Amino acid sequence: MTFVNDTSRSPRAQVRPIAIERVELAGFVRRYQDLMKSTSLALQYDYLESSGRIDNFRKAIGSMEGDFTGWFFNDSDIYKWIEAASYSLSYDEDSEIQTRIESLITLIESVQKKSEVGYVNTYFTGERASEKWKDLKSMHELYCAGHLIQAGIAYKRVTGNESLFNVCVKVADNILKTFPDDDCEVTTGHPELEMAMIELHRETGNRNYLEFVQRLIDNRGKGYAGGDEYHIDHASFRDLKELAGHAVRMLYLLTGAADVFLETGDETLLAVLERLWIDLTSRKMYITGGVGSRYEGEAFGEAYELPSGRAYSETCAAIGNVFWNWRMYMLAGDAKYLDVLERSFYNSVLSGISLDGRRYFYVNPLEDVGNHNRKEWFECACCPPNIARLLTSFSGYLYGTTLDEIRVNFYEASRASIPFRDGEVSIVQKTAFPHSEEVNLVISTDLDTSLSILLRIPEWTEGNFDLQIDGVKQKIRPEKGFVRLEGNWKGKTEVSLTLPMRIRMMTANPLLRENTDKVAIQRGPLIYCAEGIDNPTFDVRTLSVPSKRNFELSESDALDGNPVVISGKGIAYDLDDWDKKLYDSLGSVKSKGKNVRFSLIPYYAWNNRGNSPMCVWLHVH
Repeated sequence: MTFVNDTSRSPRAQVRPIAIERVELAGFVRRYQDLMKSTSLALQYDYLESSGRIDNFRKAIGSMEGDFTGWFFNDSDIYKWIEAASYSLSYDEDSEIQTRIESLITLIESVQKKSEVGYVNTYFTGERASEKWKDLKSMHELYCAGHLIQAGIAYKRVTGNESLFNVCVKVADNILKTFPDDDCEVTTGHPELEMAMIELHRETGNRNYLEFVQRLIDNRGKGYAGGDEYHIDHASFRDLKELAGHAVRMLYLLTGAADVFLETGDETLLAVLERLWIDLTSRKMYITGGVGSRYEGEAFGEAYELPSGRAYSETCAAIGNVFWNWRMYMLAGDAKYLDVLERSFYNSVLSGISLDGRRYFYVNPLEDVGNHNRKEWFECACCPPNIARLLTSFSGYLYGTTLDEIRVNFYEASRASIPFRDGEVSIVQKTAFPHSEEVNLVISTDLDTSLSILLRIPEWTEGNFDLQIDGVKQKIRPEKGFVRLEGNWKGKTEVSLTLPMRIRMMTANPLLRENTDKVAIQRGPLIYCAEGIDNPTFDVRTLSVPSKRNFELSESDALDGNPVVISGKGIAYDLDDWDKKLYDSLGSVKSKGKNVRFSLIPYYAWNNRGNSPMCVWLHVH
């Protein structure tokens, strides 16, 4: 069985996931999974080939002449692709993908055989072989090893084939042998190995991998990664007071630390995780769930430094936000972490890939003049395969279990077969979520025993929902974001859940000064934006929407997937009196507004019909 994170034996896990194979998607996210199989994975493989990433392995074993091509961490993109492709095989067999994975594994095995000690990194071959492990701060050796280990675990869990997994064990054991002592001067310049080694510990039961990760975390702040904020080496982990430095590095580090807590129960780690989560959600996260405001250093900014037009908000950082909040949910069981995961996934992650699965955003601004455009590939191509591995594994996030509970974490048309005690519980979800507020669940089982089924009530409902069991209305108060349905479920039971998706006009903390007197439109989990292509008669940055919220809903036939769009009557400010003026005294310029019809689309769907201005935060009247 394939788990993204197998916490089934983790002593501090309050919630445990369901294997990917046990949940078959059929709705909104399934469309993306189908795109992965039909389009994205094939195109990504072609770019791995044409960019020289795969050739680097051929060069490393001597079957091809030439020097290493591209960034020194390019091996990691291949490993992420293998992980994503492996997950895709869990719900749909594909001989071409299988053949490509096997061909890559053969190359990786050959590189390892040539190294003789278990080491795998194509950059450090030939004349550079003597430079191995000399610059852990910058050269991403441990980062690449982490992605290789995750790929090997995924492929083993999906197929049962241990060829790549055996490579990974040798890679991990070589790292332990290279850095054997408790006081060894080692930590990761780019965290990633932490969560990979923990998962290897879960897969093998070898505590040496867990203890090594503990060392990596304990060694932060000692100068082993440069001693600077960018590398999260400016302070010891337990002394961190706020999110700082490179956003992806920080989020991957926090994910690894949460994994350590799940295995050890180290409360000093939990205190840091909780403190920094508050910092994230109250001071340093975009309304889209995006993270990282600065281009310089791809970094977190200061508190409330969340500019819209120059937001960096890297796609990989949004994915890191998903990873971290998933672990926080598993260790705490509180749906507030799923709320953040959902916000990040449906907005900032999905904005990172085009609706046709062919193009990507590296950076996800919340406002644009019409210059920002998706790319088919990047020289630094971390985002495309990262998106792919999250989308192909999303089935594993839908449900969770405890000793006496089945938890419905997310809503998606799907069919699940959930092992529980000595039997199974089938849950079929029928819904058009995230565009529809109606969710119908048919629960079937032969088990003749009591159990609790918990349904998540997202924070955006503001506590309002309608619940019926076999047509009988229920009144139950949510606890920690869930309603608990208790009873004996033998036979078939129909549960109807309505999660009201009223249009919310979201405002920002007054200290986030750029958004003063502006609103962002949210419906359900989705943030909306105004795009110029839908509003050609005015500049969307001048749009003012009515506070009375006289909005209309309709399905778009101009965007793939037919998302729900929001339209209404607003005002667009006339800029004629500001011609050749940047500033003027209050009241001197009479900016007249004209009545307009406006249309808003989900933020994840922007820049799919060519370039035009876009704006999330809107004026309000």
